[in-house]
Amino acid sequence: MPGRFAAAYLAPGTASFADFLTSTGYHGAVSASVGDLSHSVPHGTTIVAFTYRDGVIMAGDRRATMGNLIAQRDIEKVFPADEHSVIGIAGAAGLAVELVRLFQVELEHYEKIEGVPLSLDGKANRLATLLRSNLGFAMQGLAVVPLFGGYDLHRARGRIFSYDVTGGRYEEHEHFAVGSGSVFARGSLKKLYRPQLSETDAITAAIEALYDAADDDSATGGPDMNRRIFPVVALATADGVTIIDTDRMGNAVDEVVAARRTRPDGPAANLSGGAP
Repeated sequence: MPGRFAAAYLAPGTASFADFLTSTGYHGAVSASVGDLSHSVPHGTTIVAFTYRDGVIMAGDRRATMGNLIAQRDIEKVFPADEHSVIGIAGAAGLAVELVRLFQVELEHYEKIEGVPLSLDGKANRLATLLRSNLGFAMQGLAVVPLFGGYDLHRARGRIFSYDVTGGRYEEHEHFAVGSGSVFARGSLKKLYRPQLSETDAITAAIEALYDAADDDSATGGPDMNRRIFPVVALATADGVTIIDTDRMGNAVDEVVAARRTRPDGPAANLSGGAP
């Protein structure tokens, strides 16, 4: 009847918000075969994440591309998922942002229904389930490849999970990166990473990795010093999720850029017989 809720809104159900959407007629990213759309929509690029002394740090550049064009210079690709976890996105930007919002509501909905938050493994599994609903678009070139990390309250440490376009979930150890510049960012992190990095050093290492990615990958945006557009960096610790503010990021980026003026390729190992 007009003005009345549909039956699905009043019937008891599961703690999954995604399942509830399906019961109301929403079927996610189900689409007809219309060919490859990958060059007609904005795409986000490089995301890096690694564990450090207090938990997990995740950082993303700010560039979105559409083919050979820069579609957006200040897109945000790293978001809090809930109180103790973060998610970064690479791939088709519009679908990725929608996926993040649905995932955030999914975690909040579960906690409201069950009275307790999901475990970190449970959150990672829920994200994999949501990704599978995007497989139709992924087959058309509109893939979404997230990177998920958080502080595991039960194990008292940070953990990182990567995914493929089919929803396959893989736990990564120490550090990982996704997106078009990921191969260069991971190469950088192999040299910079230490398990017990302090918060300040972890932020610097994340900036250095994204800087190296931007140096070799045109789809990854480096720090925009004129517009003061810097990477988005998030920390997930036992105390919760923190997004590093612009002023602190500006100071950290300024230090990295100043050092790159004398060493454009970044910091070097202090090996015997070589300059540091």
